[in-house]
Amino acid sequence: IEEFELGRVLGTGSFGRVQVAHHKANKQVCAVKSLSKASIVKTKQACEHSFQKNILQRLDFPYIVNLLGYCQDDRCVHLVMEYVCGGEFFTYLRHTGRFDEATSRFYASQVLLAFEHIHGMDIIYRDLKPENLLLDEKGNIKIADFGFAKQIDRRTYTLCGTPDYLAPEIILNKGHGKPVDWWAFGVLIYEMLAGYPPFYDDDAIGTYQKILAGKLQFPGHFSRRQISCSAKDLVRRLLTADLTKRIGCLKDGVDEIKNHSWFANVKWDNVLAKKDTPPIRPKVAVCVYFLI
Repeated sequence: IEEFELGRVLGTGSFGRVQVAHHKANKQVCAVKSLSKASIVKTKQACEHSFQKNILQRLDFPYIVNLLGYCQDDRCVHLVMEYVCGGEFFTYLRHTGRFDEATSRFYASQVLLAFEHIHGMDIIYRDLKPENLLLDEKGNIKIADFGFAKQIDRRTYTLCGTPDYLAPEIILNKGHGKPVDWWAFGVLIYEMLAGYPPFYDDDAIGTYQKILAGKLQFPGHFSRRQISCSAKDLVRRLLTADLTKRIGCLKDGVDEIKNHSWFANVKWDNVLAKKDTPPIRPKVAVCVYFLI
């Protein structure tokens, strides 16, 4: 870690913090995620953090934050990550209030391809939310924070994730797999279009009750022809508790989502190649992050 000059703290969590940094020799700007060894041992999370490192090493994809390397000292394990300088997607969504369909579709298509790639490696993400989506300097998505990601070959039973984005099968501890990411994908599309998640409540228990009740309600502007019927149909089919009916979980898998009418005009090869101009253009000022 001595090879890096550490700058401003970008975020903190229960296990440590993330700081912007640059390599003293080659001047490359990066983000260093420092995880406290004491906290990891105390909470018996050593395996989970090892999984996070191993998963990130395998995932090389345009819409996923890349792991550049890792090191450790007496106190911390340091993950050296790609620095994504456009800020949190969450910030732009809250500033705008909600997005129009074109903006929502643009970012949903990038998340979808990332999930297709992740699932193709038998990994589930399990922590989709606007706060875990970053924007690069051009305004494209980068999925970050793989702390809850897991390699699976069968169902898993760990209760993890953000309450608003949890699928019913996680809450009921029935065992879960890749379908939970498609449920969360439906929540994300709803939140982009509405400005808030579909099962929001003041406390987690209330949110769980609404999710299990399965009563999906759309806000007023959805019914005033501001939001297309195809958008509402896709959200309904993603937020379906019955796994035998949830889109993305059936025999055609992710292709059924990609072929849905809401994505009818999306050229998936262009999405993968980042050929389309992002609707959000972040204001980037890398140098300020080194002002302590």
